[in-house]
Amino acid sequence: MLLRDGEPGLEVFLLRRVRGMDFAGGMTVFPGGGVDLSDADANLAWAGPPVSWWAQKFGVDEHRVKALVCAAVRETFEECGVLLAGPTPDTVVADTSGYRAARTALEKRELTFGEFLTAEGLVLRADLLRPWANWITPVGETTRRYDTRFFVAVVPEGQHADGDTSEAAAVAWSTPSAELAHWKAGGSILMPPTWSQLTALAGYATTAEVLAAEQVIEPIQPDLLVVDGKYKIDFPGDENYHLPASL
Repeated sequence: MLLRDGEPGLEVFLLRRVRGMDFAGGMTVFPGGGVDLSDADANLAWAGPPVSWWAQKFGVDEHRVKALVCAAVRETFEECGVLLAGPTPDTVVADTSGYRAARTALEKRELTFGEFLTAEGLVLRADLLRPWANWITPVGETTRRYDTRFFVAVVPEGQHADGDTSEAAAVAWSTPSAELAHWKAGGSILMPPTWSQLTALAGYATTAEVLAAEQVIEPIQPDLLVVDGKYKIDFPGDENYHLPASL
C-alpha cells in the first residue's frame, strides 16, 4: 500500500484492474503480485531491519520472508514505477525514469530483481517498508487461492506512482475514506482484504502515524458462506462489508 500526505490528508494509491483478467478483473486493488523463485535467491545489498526481524513479524522462515520483501519492492516498481532502493543504505533514488528499460525487462521476466539492483549499484531499502497484514483466500474459493502479505510504504520524495502497466485500466490517489464512500455508492468493487485495509488506514491522519503503528499480524482466512441462497464473506470486522450483487 503506497501512501502519501496529500492536501485532503492521508492518501493511498489504487489501481482498477483490467476487466476480464483471470483474477480480480475490474476490481480496485493496491499494487502487488506474486513471488518469483528469484526473489528468494536474490543476492543483493539490503538496508534496514534484518531478514530475521521480518521473519518474526510475518511468522515465516527467513528464506520465505526475504522473497516476500523482495517481491513487494519489485512488484511496486513494476506496477507503478516506485522504487524503494538507493545508491547507499540511507538514500533513495529520486527519479526512476532512467530505469524504464529495466522495468520492462523485469515485467517480462528477462531480468531478475537482484540482477537489476546489483547492475545499478542500488541497495534495497527494507527500512522504507512496514509489515501490515496477512490474508488467506477462503477455502470455498476453488479456482485460485493466495496467502497474501500486505506492506505499507511512503512514496519517496521526487518519485511518482504511475499507471504504466498492462494490468491497470485506471489509477488514482484517494483518501481511504473517499474510496470507501465511492465503493459504498457502487462506484467500485473492493475485495474483503482491500476493504479491510482501507478501513484500517482511514483511522490515521498522516503517513508518519501509519509508519509508527505497531501492527500485530495474525493470519486472517475469511469463511465463504451461502446464506439464503446468497454468498456471504465472514471475517473480523465485516459488519459494514457487503459482496457485489454480481458475484
